[in-house]
Amino acid sequence: MSDTPVRPGRPSTRKLPQLSPAVRRLAPASALRLSRPSDTWFKPALSVVVASAVPHLTLLAVGRLDLIVSTMAGSLCALYGHGLPYARRARAVAGVVLGMAAGLAVSLVTASLTGSTAVLIAVGALLAAVQKVLCDATRIGPPGHVIFTFVSSAALFAPHHLGRIPGHLALTLGAGAFAWLVALAPALVRREGPERRAVARALEAAAVCAEDPGPRHRNAAAAAVHAAWQCLLDSGRPTPVRRSLERLVVHAETAFVAPGPGAGAADPERLRAGAALTRGRGPVPTPPSAPGTADELYGIDAERAVLRAREGRRAARRTLLRRLGPGSPLLPVAVRTLIGCALAGYLCAALGVGRPYWAIVTAASLYQANLTLSWNRALQRTLGNLLGVLVFAAVLPVSRISPLALVCCCLFFGFAAEALITRNYWLGSVAVTPMALLVLEFGGAHPAGELIGDRVVDTVLGAATGFLAATLVTNRRAAGRVEQALDATGRARAAAERTGADPAAEPAERDRARRALTASLVELREAGDTAAGEWWQRALPEQRLLAAEQAGHRTLAATAPRRGPTAHAPSIGAE
Repeated sequence: MSDTPVRPGRPSTRKLPQLSPAVRRLAPASALRLSRPSDTWFKPALSVVVASAVPHLTLLAVGRLDLIVSTMAGSLCALYGHGLPYARRARAVAGVVLGMAAGLAVSLVTASLTGSTAVLIAVGALLAAVQKVLCDATRIGPPGHVIFTFVSSAALFAPHHLGRIPGHLALTLGAGAFAWLVALAPALVRREGPERRAVARALEAAAVCAEDPGPRHRNAAAAAVHAAWQCLLDSGRPTPVRRSLERLVVHAETAFVAPGPGAGAADPERLRAGAALTRGRGPVPTPPSAPGTADELYGIDAERAVLRAREGRRAARRTLLRRLGPGSPLLPVAVRTLIGCALAGYLCAALGVGRPYWAIVTAASLYQANLTLSWNRALQRTLGNLLGVLVFAAVLPVSRISPLALVCCCLFFGFAAEALITRNYWLGSVAVTPMALLVLEFGGAHPAGELIGDRVVDTVLGAATGFLAATLVTNRRAAGRVEQALDATGRARAAAERTGADPAAEPAERDRARRALTASLVELREAGDTAAGEWWQRALPEQRLLAAEQAGHRTLAATAPRRGPTAHAPSIGAE
């Protein structure tokens, strides 16, 4: 890819190389390889422990540990929203709590009205499919739909009475309200924490792109900058700290619109130093002064005002409805989830396994953006669960010392699951499995051999049946999504070129067009990566994908204001 900006619309005469898709081959070693932990792994881990400890210990004090499943449904909501700014997190976690209560209510009512295993499995599979689609459409995750499915499926296969359902839901909503407070509590200490982390990631991605401005790093930098802008736009009214963060995002954009090592504002070491200071607790660093920054910040304010206006909210709702509409690429994944969960549950019931909901949850957890990623998740889930039952066997005697020991074991594994899952899903499953098995102990002791045997059978059958359903239900809409993304990128590029060449265009309009082009490039790469991992579909237009990305990055470079340090400007990382 050429690093030199060219005039908008100028075609490239160079032969395009083939891009290797991000996901294509089945590579077990790669699927099981450990990665570096997330930079915020401790936040959901601590949040879920605090959100669970208070309800757990309260029930222990009153001698009603049998109700812990109801409070746990609300406490697990503390796992969500940790990457969102607090203004948006408040709405997102509230929606999670209400969604969790709704799923639990359907399960409790169904379990109260029928004891038919066939009906319960059908309702469980349908709930899993609906939860999968809604979580993917709203992009509420991680952990996505699996927690919802775990709670609703477990409630389906426990005896209930209609008269007690309001009490169970009240416990869930009460624990959920406390989880909401826990999720928002850090705002009292560090109001702009999520925004600072998002901007720091953008600076770090920009540093990598400045060192090696290849297609992969340009796409990663574009995605990180786009995520930082979205975080700032969702953060509410601008503050002095957020205004400084916006200047840093403008600064980071240079790395992928006109990258080059040592090129002033795009110097990798300065960008990394700025990222470290931004992530810390001290003042936000000041980037070099640059022409065009004030105009772009004015454009951000205008865009924020549009998004908060009535028409902006309507547009957001229309976007969500399009994701859920008849032509949505999410529908094949929903069908996979429905069929896979139903088959897994019915097969386990036919074999006489006492807890088919474990198989439903296992199957539901497999379904990722494409078939290759689902295969990886099947390997990870199976290995993690099999190792997890060994951990459960070792810790079970300790948990039976006293009710307090059982509560402490559940809290420990809840923390361990979130601490380990960012390294790899299978490692987190090693902690999730004993926690899920220990929850059954709150209703009374069960034979260890029976629990372990059922869990092993459910895991193997659920993973095998779930992946079989995924292979049978093809997702040919993934390729259609690529075509739509190519068209959208072309339109966004044309709009950016048009406003960039128009001397009468407002600076805010130019910058909005450039951000729209950046967003379309991120969507294009996501659509290409998703389609690359699907099987049994027509060949992807890889040459068109690469050409569109190259043209988009050239347009970003050509339409960007020339930004660079001035003689008297302070530098990021300067003493």
